[in-house]
This record gives sequence, structure tokens and C-alpha cells, in this order.
Amino acid sequence: MARALWKGAISFGLVTIPVSLYPAKDQSGNMAFHMLHKSDLSRVHNVRMDDEDHEVPYEEVVKGYEYEKGQYVVIGESDLEAANVEAAQTIDIMHFVDAEEIDIAYYDTPYYTEPGKAGRKAYALLRETLRRTGKIGVAKIIVRERQHLCGVMADGPALLAYTFRWPYQLRDASEFDLPGEDLDKLGVSAQELKMAQQLIEAMATEWEPGQYHDTYRDDLLKLIDEKVRSGKTTEVSEPPKRREADSNVIDIMSLLKRSMEQNKSGAATATTDEEAGASPRKRSQRGSAKKTG
Repeated sequence: MARALWKGAISFGLVTIPVSLYPAKDQSGNMAFHMLHKSDLSRVHNVRMDDEDHEVPYEEVVKGYEYEKGQYVVIGESDLEAANVEAAQTIDIMHFVDAEEIDIAYYDTPYYTEPGKAGRKAYALLRETLRRTGKIGVAKIIVRERQHLCGVMADGPALLAYTFRWPYQLRDASEFDLPGEDLDKLGVSAQELKMAQQLIEAMATEWEPGQYHDTYRDDLLKLIDEKVRSGKTTEVSEPPKRREADSNVIDIMSLLKRSMEQNKSGAATATTDEEAGASPRKRSQRGSAKKTG
């Protein structure tokens, strides 16, 4: 069981729901690499150095805020907690908005909330009300010494607290050279548009996260296993040369037609497999929710 980041409450109006906050991201499956010295494969460590090139032990490191050039005020854990005790332990919902109104670019990191025994009824009430109305509670939350805007949303049996990026943290799309919305100027024909829509509809399916796998991680683990078994644990291989992208004019229509043909062929193969007794994929038990990335 993951350790709670903090224990506090979700509040809206006069309702207060005691909860514990947990990271939704599971780090246990992550691959860890160590930095090594190429000559003898000895570990390379990060060392904390001060301005005079003296190594500083971790227990002697403190947080400091530079209020003037070269002048600092030291901030300890007690200061961080005392700054606003209530804000540091509360997900205070300020407004409720339609989930579809929030641009996906704002979504950052999801956290699970777990109700205390005294808050289970109110927790379920808020969760079901959000689900039925399609609303998200917009709140503020302090995680790891920083205040975030966040959305409280129903996700299956849970209430997620999904931190948002602040508007100043996002670039404006106008900074980039993007194609306009006048399809005629771009040379997009009605036939191409229709074919693209047909391809998307043919490839459409229900969201089943269990069917997707981190194939890059699997391939990398396989490569590592092969290097270990062959005894090539100290070799540093050169990366393969990247193939240059084809810059010639693309015949979109022919690519769409070929994609449709491949999709039909794949669907036919899947149907044959099922008729031969292949067991259907088990559906994910987790309820679907908007933008839980």
C-alpha cells in the first residue's frame, strides 16, 4: 500500500470530507538506471558542493529564499507548515465546471483520495453527484510545498484530485506554425475528409487500458537479458542510424485507402482467432473517466 502524502479534507460549501491523498502513479514498474564511469563501470554519485568547492553532507543542507542579491532567509519544515496550516491540509473546492470545458493541456498529475470512516457517505455523495452532472470541482491543493490548481473528479469508485498547470505555465498555440482551419486553402478535399472519417470510425473501439503495453520497456528488458546471458555486460553499443523522414509530397488518399485495407485485414484475422476459441479480452474493471491520462 502506498504511503499517504497527507491527511486532510475535501471541502465544498459547509461539507467537509476527511480524506488521505495518495499518488495515482505507480512507480514500482519503472526501470532504474545507474550512472557509471565508462572505464571501470564504477558508480557515479551526485555530490553537493558549496560555492567554495566544499562537499556538503545532506543533513547540513537547508532551504533558503534569496530576498536580496546574496542575502537569504532560511525556511524550515515548521515554517512551511505554519505558513497556512488549513490550506496545507485542505482541498478547498471553489467552483464546479463542466468537465469538457477544461483544455486537456491543463491536466498534470493525478492523485487518489481515500475517505476516512466518518466521511464515506459524504465522499460517495460528492462522487455520484459529480458523475451525474458531468462536473469537476475546481480547487486549490498544496502538494510537496507548492500550491496547485486541481480538479476533483469522479473516476470509477474514487474521487481523483488531478493537479492542473497554471495558465502562465502553458505556451500559447499562436507561438507555433500550425495549419489554419481553412481546409480549401490547405488542399484538403471532401473525399479525403470522408475517407479519413471512415478510417477513424473503422478503428474506433471502447477504451480498455489493459490492452495497451509498454512495448519499448519490454524490448529493452529483453535486450538487457540477452546482454547478460551472452556476457556482453560491459559493452557500450553505438546507436543505430536514424532513417531520414521522406520529405516528398505525400499522396494522402492512397495512404488512407491502404490503411483501410490493412484495418479490414486485421479485423478479419481477429474474428478468425475468436472463432477458433481465442478468449476475449477481459474488460478493465476500472470505471472510465475524462482525461485521467
